[in-house]
Amino acid sequence: MFIVFKNFKSVFCYLLIFTVLFGANAFFSFNNQIVTASPIDKFCVVLDAGHGGIDGGCQGSTGVYERDINLNICNYVADLLNQININVVKTRETQDGLYGVFASGFKMRDLTERKRIIEQSNADLVVSIHLNSFPNPKARGAQVYYALNSDISVKLATLMQDLFVKNLSNARKSCLPGDFYILNCTDKPGVLIECGFLSNVEEEALLVTQEYQQKIAYQIYCAIFSYFGLSSN
Repeated sequence: MFIVFKNFKSVFCYLLIFTVLFGANAFFSFNNQIVTASPIDKFCVVLDAGHGGIDGGCQGSTGVYERDINLNICNYVADLLNQININVVKTRETQDGLYGVFASGFKMRDLTERKRIIEQSNADLVVSIHLNSFPNPKARGAQVYYALNSDISVKLATLMQDLFVKNLSNARKSCLPGDFYILNCTDKPGVLIECGFLSNVEEEALLVTQEYQQKIAYQIYCAIFSYFGLSSN
């Protein structure tokens, strides 16, 4: 079909209308693709940043505390999961602990509050982030622990440890069973990750950097992505 335009102004108007309509169609088509590929409200993951407040966890030679790096890594994982609309619940949002007023028995109160958050979250998965320390300063490498008597936890831990071995230097070769309160306090499948050793000077130098923290977070994200059987298409 041919349209005869009487003047330049008419041509301009038709071109403008065509451009707007085409752009709008492309925009909605693109967003529909994102929605289709995203598991909206389908899964929930609890991210547990170990320690907090007066309980700093282990400390590196630079003075950095485990609690701070744990929270950074959890936040990076949360950002990645939020991008694909996986619901994320964090046991702590700040550097503070969950024990309320510091007094005798604060550690158990902290852990009990973490259990309450997990139980009320309707989570499909619990991922607890920690750092390691050992008297031998040569010890190093990320290690994943899975909940005892949980085949589902073993599946995630294996996926995660394999990614660590492939993409992180000096990662431990295999995941291990872990007798930890945060994994045993609930029937939710879960893993506890020791992301590296602050007692190792070379590994500490990596762990304090944003780049390496994000690199660890990305491996955790990829393992969760695969665990849920999500497609990247």
